[in-house]
Amino acid sequence: MAVAIAVRTRLFARLREQAGTDSENVEVSRGATVADVYDALRKAHQSLDPNRDSVRAAVNQEFAEWEVIVADGDEVAFIPPVSGGAHPVGVFFELTTDPLDPRRLEAAVAHAGAGAICTFTGIVRDSSRGRAVTHLEYEAYPDMAKAEMRKIAGEIAERWPDARVAFAHRTGRLEIGEASVVVSVSCPHRAEAVEACRFGIDRLKESVPIWKKEHAFDGSFWIEGNESKPAGRPS
Repeated sequence: MAVAIAVRTRLFARLREQAGTDSENVEVSRGATVADVYDALRKAHQSLDPNRDSVRAAVNQEFAEWEVIVADGDEVAFIPPVSGGAHPVGVFFELTTDPLDPRRLEAAVAHAGAGAICTFTGIVRDSSRGRAVTHLEYEAYPDMAKAEMRKIAGEIAERWPDARVAFAHRTGRLEIGEASVVVSVSCPHRAEAVEACRFGIDRLKESVPIWKKEHAFDGSFWIEGNESKPAGRPS
Protein backbone atom coordinates (compact mmCIF):
# COMPACT_ATOMS: atom_id res chain seq x y z
CA MET A 1 0.00 0.00 0.00
CA ALA A 2 1.31 3.43 -0.95
CA VAL A 3 2.30 5.69 1.93
CA ALA A 4 0.17 8.84 2.07
CA ILE A 5 1.49 12.30 2.82
CA ALA A 6 -0.43 15.50 3.61
CA VAL A 7 0.10 18.84 1.93
CA ARG A 8 -1.64 22.14 2.51
CA THR A 9 -3.04 23.67 -0.66
CA ARG A 10 -3.91 27.33 -1.21
CA LEU A 11 -6.04 28.88 -3.95
CA PHE A 12 -6.23 32.51 -5.01
CA ALA A 13 -8.41 34.85 -7.08
CA ARG A 14 -10.42 33.06 -9.80
CA LEU A 15 -9.37 29.59 -8.58
CA ARG A 16 -10.47 30.38 -5.02
CA GLU A 17 -13.91 31.37 -6.30
CA GLN A 18 -14.20 28.26 -8.48
CA ALA A 19 -13.42 25.95 -5.56
CA GLY A 20 -15.31 27.95 -2.94
CA THR A 21 -12.36 27.75 -0.55
CA ASP A 22 -8.94 29.39 -0.18
CA SER A 23 -7.14 26.47 1.49
CA GLU A 24 -7.53 22.75 1.96
CA ASN A 25 -5.45 19.84 3.23
CA VAL A 26 -4.94 17.14 0.62
CA GLU A 27 -3.56 13.61 0.99
CA VAL A 28 -1.53 12.14 -1.89
CA SER A 29 0.81 9.20 -2.25
CA ARG A 30 4.49 9.63 -1.41
CA GLY A 31 6.29 10.60 -4.62
CA ALA A 32 3.30 12.58 -5.89
CA THR A 33 3.92 15.62 -8.05
CA VAL A 34 2.42 19.09 -8.04
CA ALA A 35 0.20 17.93 -10.90
CA ASP A 36 -1.08 15.05 -8.75
CA VAL A 37 -2.00 17.51 -6.01
CA TYR A 38 -3.96 19.65 -8.45
CA ASP A 39 -5.72 16.57 -9.83
CA ALA A 40 -6.73 15.61 -6.28
CA LEU A 41 -8.16 19.08 -5.75
CA ARG A 42 -10.08 18.89 -9.02
CA LYS A 43 -11.68 15.61 -7.93
CA ALA A 44 -13.01 17.40 -4.85
CA HIS A 45 -13.86 20.63 -6.69
CA GLN A 46 -14.85 19.83 -10.25
CA SER A 47 -15.40 23.50 -11.13
CA LEU A 48 -11.63 24.12 -10.88
CA ASP A 49 -10.04 25.09 -14.19
CA PRO A 50 -9.00 21.89 -16.03
CA ASN A 51 -6.54 23.80 -18.23
CA ARG A 52 -3.17 23.81 -16.49
CA ASP A 53 -1.83 26.29 -19.02
CA SER A 54 -3.91 28.95 -17.25
CA VAL A 55 -2.69 27.98 -13.77
CA ARG A 56 0.69 28.44 -12.09
CA ALA A 57 1.92 26.45 -9.13
CA ALA A 58 4.15 27.37 -6.20
CA VAL A 59 5.68 25.10 -3.57
CA ASN A 60 6.58 26.73 -0.27
CA GLN A 61 6.23 30.20 -1.84
CA GLU A 62 8.49 29.46 -4.82
CA PHE A 63 7.17 29.02 -8.36
CA ALA A 64 7.41 25.34 -9.32
CA GLU A 65 6.90 23.13 -12.36
CA TRP A 66 4.10 20.56 -12.45
CA GLU A 67 6.61 17.68 -12.31
CA VAL A 68 8.12 18.73 -8.96
CA ILE A 69 7.69 16.08 -6.26
CA VAL A 70 6.02 17.30 -3.08
CA ALA A 71 6.93 16.34 0.47
CA ASP A 72 4.86 15.84 3.58
CA GLY A 73 3.90 19.20 5.08
CA ASP A 74 4.59 21.24 1.93
CA GLU A 75 2.41 24.24 1.08
CA VAL A 76 1.31 24.05 -2.55
CA ALA A 77 -0.40 27.09 -4.00
CA PHE A 78 -2.29 27.27 -7.29
CA ILE A 79 -2.59 30.71 -8.76
CA PRO A 80 -3.71 32.31 -12.02
CA PRO A 81 -0.91 33.80 -14.14
CA VAL A 82 -0.42 37.32 -13.15
CA SER A 83 -0.53 40.18 -14.52
CA GLY A 84 24.44 44.27 -5.61
CA GLY A 85 26.33 46.82 -4.27
CA ALA A 86 27.37 47.46 -0.69
CA HIS A 87 23.98 48.92 0.24
CA PRO A 88 20.65 47.04 0.12
CA VAL A 89 19.12 47.55 -3.35
CA GLY A 90 15.62 46.61 -2.22
CA VAL A 91 14.84 48.90 0.68
CA PHE A 92 11.05 48.84 0.92
CA PHE A 93 8.43 46.16 0.11
CA GLU A 94 4.82 46.70 1.11
CA LEU A 95 1.35 45.25 0.58
CA THR A 96 -1.33 47.32 2.25
CA THR A 97 -5.03 48.15 2.23
CA ASP A 98 -4.16 51.77 3.05
CA PRO A 99 -3.76 54.55 0.45
CA LEU A 100 -0.30 54.69 -1.14
CA ASP A 101 2.01 57.69 -0.77
CA PRO A 102 4.65 57.88 -3.55
CA ARG A 103 6.62 60.47 -1.53
CA ARG A 104 7.10 57.86 1.20
CA LEU A 105 8.78 55.48 -1.25
CA GLU A 106 10.91 58.26 -2.70
CA ALA A 107 12.12 59.10 0.79
CA ALA A 108 13.01 55.43 1.32
CA VAL A 109 15.29 55.28 -1.76
CA ALA A 110 16.79 58.78 -1.45
CA HIS A 111 20.44 59.11 -0.39
CA ALA A 112 23.36 61.46 -0.96
CA GLY A 113 24.61 59.61 -4.05
CA ALA A 114 21.24 59.54 -5.80
CA GLY A 115 21.28 61.99 -8.70
CA ALA A 116 17.85 60.91 -9.94
CA ILE A 117 14.70 59.31 -8.54
CA CYS A 118 12.14 57.87 -10.96
CA THR A 119 8.71 56.91 -9.62
CA PHE A 120 5.91 55.04 -11.37
CA THR A 121 2.39 55.26 -9.94
CA GLY A 122 -0.42 53.11 -11.33
CA ILE A 123 -3.86 54.72 -11.05
CA VAL A 124 -7.32 53.11 -11.20
CA ARG A 125 -9.05 54.40 -14.33
CA ASP A 126 -12.76 54.47 -15.14
CA SER A 127 -12.69 52.33 -18.29
CA SER A 128 -10.99 49.15 -19.48
CA ARG A 129 -11.43 46.89 -22.50
CA GLY A 130 -14.45 48.88 -23.61
CA ARG A 131 -16.18 48.61 -20.24
CA ALA A 132 -17.09 51.38 -17.81
CA VAL A 133 -15.30 50.38 -14.60
CA THR A 134 -16.88 51.21 -11.24
CA HIS A 135 -14.04 50.02 -8.96
CA LEU A 136 -11.30 47.39 -8.66
CA GLU A 137 -10.39 44.70 -6.17
CA TYR A 138 -6.85 43.39 -5.73
CA GLU A 139 -5.98 40.07 -4.12
CA ALA A 140 -2.46 38.89 -3.25
CA TYR A 141 -0.51 35.90 -1.97
CA PRO A 142 1.24 38.15 0.58
CA ASP A 143 4.33 36.19 1.66
CA MET A 144 5.13 35.06 -1.86
CA ALA A 145 4.42 38.53 -3.29
CA LYS A 146 7.03 40.09 -1.02
CA ALA A 147 9.49 37.30 -1.80
CA GLU A 148 9.05 37.95 -5.53
CA MET A 149 9.53 41.69 -4.99
CA ARG A 150 12.86 40.91 -3.30
CA LYS A 151 13.87 38.74 -6.27
CA ILE A 152 13.11 41.61 -8.64
CA ALA A 153 15.25 43.88 -6.48
CA GLY A 154 18.03 41.33 -6.92
CA GLU A 155 17.57 41.39 -10.69
CA ILE A 156 17.77 45.19 -10.62
CA ALA A 157 20.96 44.93 -8.58
CA GLU A 158 22.58 42.80 -11.29
CA ARG A 159 21.80 45.36 -13.99
CA TRP A 160 22.09 48.61 -12.02
CA PRO A 161 24.34 47.98 -8.98
CA ASP A 162 23.95 51.54 -7.67
CA ALA A 163 20.14 51.50 -7.72
CA ARG A 164 17.84 51.44 -4.73
CA VAL A 165 14.25 50.34 -5.21
CA ALA A 166 10.98 50.43 -3.27
CA PHE A 167 7.73 48.61 -4.12
CA ALA A 168 4.23 49.15 -2.69
CA HIS A 169 0.93 47.65 -3.84
CA ARG A 170 -2.62 48.11 -2.60
CA THR A 171 -4.97 45.20 -1.95
CA GLY A 172 -8.69 45.16 -1.32
CA ARG A 173 -11.18 47.59 -2.88
CA LEU A 174 -9.87 50.61 -4.80
CA GLU A 175 -11.93 53.46 -6.18
CA ILE A 176 -11.43 55.34 -9.45
CA GLY A 177 -8.45 57.70 -9.19
CA GLU A 178 -6.70 55.84 -6.36
CA ALA A 179 -3.12 54.57 -6.67
CA SER A 180 -2.84 50.79 -6.96
CA VAL A 181 0.95 50.40 -7.22
CA VAL A 182 4.06 52.53 -6.74
CA VAL A 183 7.62 51.70 -7.80
CA SER A 184 10.38 54.16 -6.94
CA VAL A 185 14.03 53.82 -7.98
CA SER A 186 17.03 56.01 -7.25
CA CYS A 187 20.27 55.92 -9.25
CA PRO A 188 23.26 58.21 -9.71
CA HIS A 189 22.06 59.14 -13.21
CA ARG A 190 18.72 59.91 -14.90
CA ALA A 191 18.79 57.26 -17.65
CA GLU A 192 19.56 54.44 -15.21
CA ALA A 193 16.75 55.47 -12.86
CA VAL A 194 14.20 55.55 -15.69
CA GLU A 195 15.32 52.19 -17.12
CA ALA A 196 15.41 50.46 -13.72
CA CYS A 197 11.98 51.81 -12.77
CA ARG A 198 10.47 50.57 -16.05
CA PHE A 199 12.12 47.19 -15.53
CA GLY A 200 10.76 47.02 -11.96
CA ILE A 201 7.12 47.67 -12.82
CA ASP A 202 7.24 45.36 -15.85
CA ARG A 203 8.68 42.49 -13.80
CA LEU A 204 6.24 43.13 -10.96
CA LYS A 205 3.32 42.76 -13.38
CA GLU A 206 4.82 39.55 -14.80
CA SER A 207 5.71 37.57 -11.70
CA VAL A 208 4.35 38.97 -8.43
CA PRO A 209 1.20 37.03 -7.41
CA ILE A 210 -1.30 39.89 -7.23
CA TRP A 211 -4.60 39.70 -9.12
CA LYS A 212 -7.01 42.36 -10.29
CA LYS A 213 -10.78 42.03 -10.49
CA GLU A 214 -12.54 44.72 -12.50
CA HIS A 215 -16.07 45.60 -11.50
CA ALA A 216 -18.07 47.04 -14.38
CA PHE A 217 -21.73 47.73 -15.05
CA ASP A 218 -21.98 44.48 -17.05
CA GLY A 219 -20.31 42.23 -14.46
CA SER A 220 -17.06 41.44 -12.67
CA PHE A 221 -13.96 40.11 -14.40
CA TRP A 222 -10.58 38.75 -13.28
CA ILE A 223 -7.78 40.20 -15.41
CA GLU A 224 -5.12 37.63 -16.31
CA GLY A 225 -2.43 38.59 -18.77
CA ASN A 226 -4.20 40.25 -21.70
CA GLU A 227 -7.50 38.49 -21.05
CA SER A 228 -10.49 39.07 -18.81
CA LYS A 229 -12.30 36.10 -17.29
CA PRO A 230 -15.77 36.36 -15.74
CA ALA A 231 -15.75 36.12 -11.95
CA GLY A 232 -17.19 33.02 -10.34
CA ARG A 233 -19.35 32.94 -7.26
CA PRO A 234 -19.44 36.19 -5.29
CA SER A 235 -16.48 36.64 -2.93
